[in-house]
Amino acid sequence: MDQYLIPVVVGTLVGLVARLILLRTDFRQYPTYPTGRIIHISSGFIAAFIGSVAVPSVLESDWTAVTFLGLAATQFREIRKMERETLEKVDRKELVKRGEAFIEGMAQAFEGRSYIVMFVALLTTLICIYNIWLGVVIGIGITFLIKAKMKGLLLTQIANISEGDIRFEGPNLYVNDIHIKNVGLVESKKIIMEKAMGAIVTPKDEDSVITLSNLGQRQAMLHHIANVLGAYLDSGEPDLVPLSKRDMADGRVALFFLPKEKDFQQIQKVLEHVPILDSAMRLPSEADKGKNKKEN
Repeated sequence: MDQYLIPVVVGTLVGLVARLILLRTDFRQYPTYPTGRIIHISSGFIAAFIGSVAVPSVLESDWTAVTFLGLAATQFREIRKMERETLEKVDRKELVKRGEAFIEGMAQAFEGRSYIVMFVALLTTLICIYNIWLGVVIGIGITFLIKAKMKGLLLTQIANISEGDIRFEGPNLYVNDIHIKNVGLVESKKIIMEKAMGAIVTPKDEDSVITLSNLGQRQAMLHHIANVLGAYLDSGEPDLVPLSKRDMADGRVALFFLPKEKDFQQIQKVLEHVPILDSAMRLPSEADKGKNKKEN
């Protein structure tokens, strides 16, 4: 087994580097620094080590050790559960919540990255048995390739974003022609007219209409605006809570929010980079609806 020591060590280190490459703390400040990062780096090391030792185990016909791969999958699901529970607890204290769909997407991403690390470590170790430097190059190369492929769609790819006019008709608040809610307090109306802004998100095709109708996707838009640009909001102010409403005739979505700065160019830039959630993605255009079928 001594001949496998260096490949296992190299494979584990490359897997750990892969986790560091995939680890990112962005404007959402998650995973937190440094505590959250330590947790994910530690779990990444374990995933890399399990993937690395699986190779010599198979080559030496030690099939019992391979069962650790199944155990690792169970542990990765626990990581997903832990992330989901943590984010749900944090979300309760947010003025503008992420929403369950956004949280589930983040938890899935963390679980998926653990599988990627294990796969990279396993492949690197296997190649390192024959050529160490080739294994390192391929392992790092695959990591960057997967990272590039993991980038999902952004809102700007499925919809056009334009500014919406905030107006009142009696107690009814509108963004352009889309009704948002009723506001009865005069003081609230004054604040809204002074501070509020609106945006109209227009889907580009049939698939986009269904995707944007998802409540989780719409909540993700509002959360991104509040997270990046701030929100003129506090607890106990229901009239000022950001909302989204959909025009059921054409699928347009109106967003109502109160950012700290009334600069629509900034708001548009933030909205353009809102990720499309996996749970919100729909492709009705690819479904067989029987439109071209003739009755017998």
